[in-house]
Amino acid sequence: MANKRPMAFLTLFNLAFVALLAIALSASANATPSATVTFTDTQMPDQAQSVTGTISAVGKNSFTLTLGSAMAQQEQTSARSMVFLMDKNTTIDGKLRVGASADVTYREENGHNVALSVRVAPQNAR
Repeated sequence: MANKRPMAFLTLFNLAFVALLAIALSASANATPSATVTFTDTQMPDQAQSVTGTISAVGKNSFTLTLGSAMAQQEQTSARSMVFLMDKNTTIDGKLRVGASADVTYREENGHNVALSVRVAPQNAR
């Protein structure tokens, strides 16, 4: 009878250990997705990009730039247009006007192109 008591205690101890191990592993598995979400929330903002084209429309807080090269026009590829939003931080060198050539540095923010700087090419004297 003395032998049965330590054996029962050992069995009970092993069951408790396995239960605690299962709980710890379950908690660890549940913590992984939130760690991934935290990582995506702290990603770096998109890098600045640059394009050159012809201004095709000008609004109060935005403008449209038509992109295309001579090669693209020779291949009869349709011109691509991009709309840029302007905010208080946008720097503009020159005057935004339809038909003018412009270099735009921008970043993508919430699905929109936000102009960081615009350099409008000077118009040739007539």
